[in-house]
Amino acid sequence: MLDLSKLGPDFSHFWVYLSASPLLGLTMTLCAYLAAQWIFVRCKGSPLANPVAISIVLIGAVLWLSGMSYQRYFAGAQFVHFLLGPATVALAVPLVRQLPRLRRSWLPLTLALLAGCVTAIVSAVALAAWLGATPQLAATLGPKSATSPIAMAVSERLGGIPALTAALVIGTGIFGAIVSRYVFELLRIRHDAARGFALGLAAHGVGTARAFQLSPEMGAFAGLAMGLNGALTALFAPWLVPLVLAWTA
Repeated sequence: MLDLSKLGPDFSHFWVYLSASPLLGLTMTLCAYLAAQWIFVRCKGSPLANPVAISIVLIGAVLWLSGMSYQRYFAGAQFVHFLLGPATVALAVPLVRQLPRLRRSWLPLTLALLAGCVTAIVSAVALAAWLGATPQLAATLGPKSATSPIAMAVSERLGGIPALTAALVIGTGIFGAIVSRYVFELLRIRHDAARGFALGLAAHGVGTARAFQLSPEMGAFAGLAMGLNGALTALFAPWLVPLVLAWTA
C-alpha cells in the first residue's frame, strides 16, 4: 500500500478530504473507463484490450494503493450501478429495429437459446463436481452465464455464494468478449446475427457491449440473447443444477 504522507502533507490532507466525498467513486469510475477506452482505441480495437477488464484493474490498483475501502468507493460509484437498469431496458430500441429479422429467425434462435443455456449450466456444474468442488461451489458456478442480478438470485436460491457468483459472471463476460473473435474466426462464423446472439448468450452484458462495438445488428441480437438467457437460466437452473449434482455424485 502506498503511504500518501510521503507525497507531502498538502497532498495527504487533500486526499483525505477528497476521499470523504461520494463523488470520488463516480469520478474514479468515469476516469478509469475513459483511460481504458483510450487504450482500447490505441490498440486498434483489439479484444485483448477490453475496456471493462482494464477499468477493473485501474480502479483496483487505486483502491489498493490508497487504502480506500470498497464500501467508500461504491458510495459514489453506485450511480453508475443504478444506470445499469435503464441501459438494459434501452437495449429494446435496437431490438425493435431488427424485429422483422427476429420473426423470420425465431426457430433457430430458440434452438440456439435452449442449447446454449443448458450447456452453460450443465458444463459448469459437471466440471466443478468432477474436479472435486463442493455442492455449494458447483451451485455458485451454475448461473455464471446469466446477467449479474439474475445469476446472484439464482445462486442464492441454490445455496451458492451470490458474491462469488457476481465475480464469476464478470469474469465470464470479460473472457467471452476477449476470446469470441478468435473462436468465431476458428469456426468461420461470419454472420453478425449469429455472432451477436452467441456473445449475448455466453457473455451477457460485457459480451453485449463488445457486440455493439462491432455492429448495431450484432449488438441487437446480443441484447436479445442476454435477456432471454437470463430468464431461461432462472427457470432451468433450480432443477437442472441438483440433477447434475446427483448425476455426478
